[in-house]
Amino acid sequence: MAVSRRRFMASAASLPALAPALGWAEAGAPDMIAAAQVAEGYRLVGLRGDGSLTFDLELPDRGHAAAAHPERAEIVAFARRPGTFALVVDCVSGTLRARLDAPLGHHFYGHGVFSPDGALLFTTENAYETGAGRLGVWDAASGYKRIGVISSGGIGPHDVVLLPDGQTLAVANGGIRTHPASGREKLNLSSMRPNLAYLRLRDGGLIEQVELPDDLQENSIRHLAVAPDGLIALALQWQGDSADGVPLLAFHRQGDGSVRLADAPVHSLAAMQGYAGSVAFDRHGVRAAITSPRGGRVMAWNIDGGTPDIWARPDVCGLAPGPRGWIATDGFGGVFSLGPDLTPARLRRHSLAFDNHLVGIREFA
Repeated sequence: MAVSRRRFMASAASLPALAPALGWAEAGAPDMIAAAQVAEGYRLVGLRGDGSLTFDLELPDRGHAAAAHPERAEIVAFARRPGTFALVVDCVSGTLRARLDAPLGHHFYGHGVFSPDGALLFTTENAYETGAGRLGVWDAASGYKRIGVISSGGIGPHDVVLLPDGQTLAVANGGIRTHPASGREKLNLSSMRPNLAYLRLRDGGLIEQVELPDDLQENSIRHLAVAPDGLIALALQWQGDSADGVPLLAFHRQGDGSVRLADAPVHSLAAMQGYAGSVAFDRHGVRAAITSPRGGRVMAWNIDGGTPDIWARPDVCGLAPGPRGWIATDGFGGVFSLGPDLTPARLRRHSLAFDNHLVGIREFA
């Protein structure tokens, strides 16, 4: 049930102080986390910048992405869409601290983000009987009690990020309506209208909303990355017939009137097969890259345009900022360091298959 903005603000203001807990240093100081698959099932792992593992925990089902608490060594691992649970895992002891269950009529989309102080968790959700996008609000300081829900500003909110101001949420409303009774089937492709929505963290109010050009309304906005100066990179997934030449990366800065599409040669975009799996800026925020496990490619652009660099790697998808440029993972257990021009260096190969995303915990110096 929705809560009023007054009640939402009162609940947030009255949250108790965080209980003392071990920090990330006690969990082996991982730089990133990722979901993975092994022959026996599913795992959640911590990774250092050199590709080595810091922890390896069992998951009951396939994971997608995760949210890392800003202070405690605690992960909220989300099930793959249309999952209805998320697990709060203590990454020091490997124990389950809490389980989040989507309320009746909702399912998770696989992503979430904490408030700057770690007191609140926001989760992307689908109210599937109406198709309305929602963000669930959870009191992370009191055992992850659910305290409210706010509108995401669109349909199919897949990803949500916090802007550097610590006061604004950006939501990738992918525009695709689904229903658990139909599995992962997309129910509204002819009428979908994806958008990027900016919401006030304190009360969920809509600040701004931007859409793609009319001829790209079948380009679902799926994943987001934020540069240190607040520029957002949008990873897109084409839902139309032919993906030849369809842009898969766009940029937007809050207050700008429209998104800016990243250009590339038609043959380079065609090789991505209409699918950007992950997106990340480098640590300086001057270049942005996307991956395509379907196309077996990584592409990286300067934020002010130009021709992208390309690296071919089968089933590459996970991507996060790294010391040189980026860290990338693939479905064969490979962990790679990528330079600014995508020159690769293999760091490790593990006996597991990395899933879609790498989630950064700290910035590299």
